[in-house]
Amino acid sequence: MSQGRLTTDPGDLVLDPTCGSGTTAFVAEKWGRRWITADTSRVAVTLAKQRLMTASYDYYALKYPHEGLRSGFIYKTVPHVTLGSIANNPEIDEIYARMHPAVETALAALNAILPDSASFPRRRESKVFVASLDSRLRGNDDSAGQSGNDGGLKEWQVPFDFPVDWPEAAKEPFDAFHAARQAMQKQMDASIAAHAGQEILYDQPAVSKSKLRITGPFTVEAVPFATVLGLDEAEQPKEADIAVARSGATWRQSQWRDELLKAGIRGKGGQKIQLLDLVPLPGAKYIHAIGTVADTGDKVAVSFGPEHAALEQRQVEIAMREAGELFPLPKMLVFCAFTFDPEAAKDIDTIKGITALRVQMNTDLLTEDLKKGRASNESFWLMGQPDVIVKQIKAGCYQVEVHGFDYFDTKTGELKSGGKKNIAMWALDTDYDNRSLFPRQVFFPMAGSGDGWNKLRKDIRAELNEELLEQFHGTVSLPFEAGENECIAVKIVDDRGIESLKVINLDRISV
Repeated sequence: MSQGRLTTDPGDLVLDPTCGSGTTAFVAEKWGRRWITADTSRVAVTLAKQRLMTASYDYYALKYPHEGLRSGFIYKTVPHVTLGSIANNPEIDEIYARMHPAVETALAALNAILPDSASFPRRRESKVFVASLDSRLRGNDDSAGQSGNDGGLKEWQVPFDFPVDWPEAAKEPFDAFHAARQAMQKQMDASIAAHAGQEILYDQPAVSKSKLRITGPFTVEAVPFATVLGLDEAEQPKEADIAVARSGATWRQSQWRDELLKAGIRGKGGQKIQLLDLVPLPGAKYIHAIGTVADTGDKVAVSFGPEHAALEQRQVEIAMREAGELFPLPKMLVFCAFTFDPEAAKDIDTIKGITALRVQMNTDLLTEDLKKGRASNESFWLMGQPDVIVKQIKAGCYQVEVHGFDYFDTKTGELKSGGKKNIAMWALDTDYDNRSLFPRQVFFPMAGSGDGWNKLRKDIRAELNEELLEQFHGTVSLPFEAGENECIAVKIVDDRGIESLKVINLDRISV
């Protein structure tokens, strides 16, 4: 946090390539910096999103409000006093000449009352050698044990606390002496501060007591999927297009096959699909390997998505056709990808006649040094099918209910409902443009009493609508009207951090 303030100014852009729990983004928001952060883990991204959406911060006064954040904050300043600023101060001698006579008068009155034989504790400025030398240069070369009042007390000999063995009559001039000396010192300190340079305390910006900030708008981006134009819209190439993003071919597929054979596919609740063998399939375009399930002996066909793009609808269609031409017909068709095009995900979930599964590939597979070489790797996760229901309340008004994920049971080979209890977060875009999701409603069903939107309520110390607050921790959306695109998108994140997107056209929903 301190390094960020030392190396950046308000409005600067901060990059953190390892998001983690979102601390860099959180601190950047706190101190008025823009930020970009990234992570290969969906759990980290989801945790950072929730942390930012429910955080609140102090509002700092801007130096020039009309110029925005780039003008900087108003910071606390303190005098930067140096020996030069004291020596060159033009008012010190004048203050001394004007106020020191009062000190001398009070000291004379004090010496007049004290008897010559009165003992007093000698006040020393310091016990170090430098202070002792300074005392001798002033003509005070008394030993540390000397006492007495010969010739009267000097200014530096008057103790700070009134001695118990002094006469009571000396109390008034004693207090007058210290009052006069402190007044003179206060005047000198004020003059020194006024003529000294100012030091800006960049860690202490002025806080507005009437305003409170929350995290500003931010987007969550992923590797975009390629948009494929229709045959009548696209200019046809003279030669066949074998680009990686369309064919799915990648030199890493041999590594992925080895990793899949070694680690298997992790399912829900500790379940696992372990493969007995897995070999490439020559001649096929989108069926990249054929294998055997260790427990059941069922044949399984595997299709890997592209390395730097989403698995698209075209690949699903061709892979289905190729799988149907195999003999014997595989019992399962597994699509492994880093990201899935929403339309492709929808088609996979609706495939009939064969068990089609979506498997999330860990992005550590793209970086060799992040992938640990052991059989317990969690490189492939079985994704659930989102169970979402859309109801039309009245003409043009809709409501969404999320029932969670339907997970493939590796023991029975059937889809089983995971229930609503495993939904960590879900977001609703009520006007999805089929390119980017803009969450207009965000829900935290698993949030505890101090988490989720309850945390935001506590942070901003405000009264929120309790009924709406309860709904935003549930699985039923607020009623909404259809947008211009007549399409909605529901993104669900389970307790493992696995995301799934469900796209629904509202023109197909009836009352």
